[in-house]
Parts: sequence; C-alpha cells; structure tokens
Amino acid sequence: MPTNTPRKIEAVRKTCRIIDILQERGEAGITEISEAMDFSKSAVHGHLATLEDEGLVVKDGHSYYLSLRFVDIAESIKEQIAKREIVREQVRTLAEETGEVVHFGAEENGQVVYLAKSKGDSAVETASKVGKRMPMHSTSLGKAILSELPREDAEQIIEQHDLTARTEHTLTEPDELLVELDETRDRGYSIDDEENIPGVRCIGMAVSDPDRGVFGALSISAPSQRMSEERIQDDLSEKVAQAANVIEVNSMYS
Repeated sequence: MPTNTPRKIEAVRKTCRIIDILQERGEAGITEISEAMDFSKSAVHGHLATLEDEGLVVKDGHSYYLSLRFVDIAESIKEQIAKREIVREQVRTLAEETGEVVHFGAEENGQVVYLAKSKGDSAVETASKVGKRMPMHSTSLGKAILSELPREDAEQIIEQHDLTARTEHTLTEPDELLVELDETRDRGYSIDDEENIPGVRCIGMAVSDPDRGVFGALSISAPSQRMSEERIQDDLSEKVAQAANVIEVNSMYS
C-alpha cells in the first residue's frame, strides 16, 4: 500500500544530534561526541568537517563549538514572529514597570519557546532563558496561547503532549485544562498558579493580529506572595494588555 509518509534521512538526523550536543555542552571533541551518540569517530569527524565547511561550527584545537551563524539564524526567525525590537522594548518596559520577570514566547510543535526575557529590580531568579522550550499546559504563556487557538488545534496539542505534573498544582487532566482555557479566554489572561515552579505565580496574555491569529504571548512572573489576585486584576492585567497591544499594532503596520 503506497504511503505519503516522507522518507527520513538518517544522516541528517545524526547531524542534528551533533548540533544538539554542541548546544548542550558548549564545546566537545570528536571522542566525546562519538561516545554520547554511540557513533564511530570517523563518522562524527565527517559530519563535523561538513558543518565546519558550511560555517556552522568552529574548530578550536581538538574541540568544536557552534558558530555565530546560529545567532543570525535565530534573529531572523524571531523577526518573522514579531518585530524583535518592539518585543524587546515592551518586555524591558514591562519588567521595569512591574519589577518582575517578563517573558515573550511563541508556540512551536506544541511547546512554548522563550524569545525574550527581562528582569525588573525585584525579580526572582528563574532558570528560563531565550530559546528554552517549556510545556504549554503548565505555563501562563502556553495557556494564553492555547486559549486563543481554534479549539481543535488546542485539543490536538493537548492530546499529543503528556500533561506532566511539574508541581503538585499542575493541571494534568485534559478536561480540567480545557475548562481552564475557557476561563482564560473569558477573562482575557491566563494564570499559572504555582503550576510550573513552586512558589511562583504568573499572568499571561496572548498576542495576535487579524491575519495570523495568535502568534505569541507575554507573561509576568513573581513570588506568589506578591502576585495576589488584587494585584493581577487591578494592576498587572492592564499593564500586560497595554504591552501586548503595542506589539500587536506594530506587527500589523510594520
């Protein structure tokens, strides 16, 4: 029976794994990569030599590391999602105004990818960083985006990804999460109530435009004791809505 499933290229898969290893470790030698992949040294060397020839890795003695071409690639991709200078400016301004940690992220393959981050004067330290991927079901960014997607798209993402409990407060049942998404859509912002990091609450809001629909989200994170319902409703929800509006308007007319 014929199938429309495309043929996978194993050599490309191995190259991608080498890139992942170099990203994780910063730099690595042929032996180290070979052992991590259970792949022959000669084959690893061939992949690395090709990547070096294409300007994607740099060789320093016996070690290799990713080249700065990836910075250019990353910035180009972020620019396709939203005007990066506007996003950075609004993330920075929101962090300064609130004193907290502010993120901008977008959905890719059913996960949230952080694209911008800024810390205010009172911000708590978090492990988040630009480029990091996080689950959608446990983050305010993810829930904000899911709430604005067409229902069938949101249900498909929920079905395809395990709703892993990251804390004791994480919603792990699809039906409960769908109810939460309805509530998020009604009030206009999402809440991560210590569902991703113990002791940290977050408010999130989707960012969209008429042509693309939702293309990202903004969030503010703070210790639960500072992130009261009153502060969210009376202060933070308005501030994050203003920042989201600025990004949306610039996205439409850029």
